[in-house]
Amino acid sequence: MRVGLFVTCLIDMMRPEIGFSTLKLLEEAGYDVIVPPAQTCCGQPAYNSGERALARDLAEKALREFEQFDYVVVPSGSCGGMIRVHFGDLFRDDPELMTRYGKLRERVYELTDFLVNIARVTLAEGEFRGPVTYHDSCSGLRELGVKAQPRELLAQRGVQVQEMKDCEHCCGFGGTFAVKYGAISTAIADEKCMNVQASGASTVVLGDLGCVLNIEGRLRRTGDHSTRVLHIAQVLAGDI
Repeated sequence: MRVGLFVTCLIDMMRPEIGFSTLKLLEEAGYDVIVPPAQTCCGQPAYNSGERALARDLAEKALREFEQFDYVVVPSGSCGGMIRVHFGDLFRDDPELMTRYGKLRERVYELTDFLVNIARVTLAEGEFRGPVTYHDSCSGLRELGVKAQPRELLAQRGVQVQEMKDCEHCCGFGGTFAVKYGAISTAIADEKCMNVQASGASTVVLGDLGCVLNIEGRLRRTGDHSTRVLHIAQVLAGDI
């Protein structure tokens, strides 16, 4: 089957290695993976900022580029949530777009959800050794129901997870929230970083690059240069 990989603009621009790890996992699961070369943003920053016209243009573009595939896989809960949950709000006044989107929507999956519930992979034990702690990114958890899936995959790889306090709490990023409410964002990030450190794990793993950059950036700014912050695709693919 043909999988369209929605790389996300953040991964493409800042951590392309996560995209390659995702590609590796999907190909090893037996899928023909296509990365549409003209793909750009899912429109989430514009949508969250009230720029509905721009967000809709980007959503229509994504729909055109990805509706041809059997599945669409996104290594990001926030972008996956935008496509699977919020595109409907942007298309609600256009029956033709809503019909096309309705056919696509149920084929859009966050990476770990796809690997567990569609590909039904069984991963061999890897070389990575924990312990790690896991941060549940807000959109993946609350919009897409991603909770058990990454932990199941880590267990298959033989990675021990030591749960941190309040693992489901926000890291403080929230896209434009971090720009508009910097002081509040920083306080939330500080609490998250303290919980990561208190877990006793040397690595925090998560499924959204925005959270990776926010947590890693705050750890480094506060003097922690040893705690690793990794996207789950990197750990599962053994690319670390």
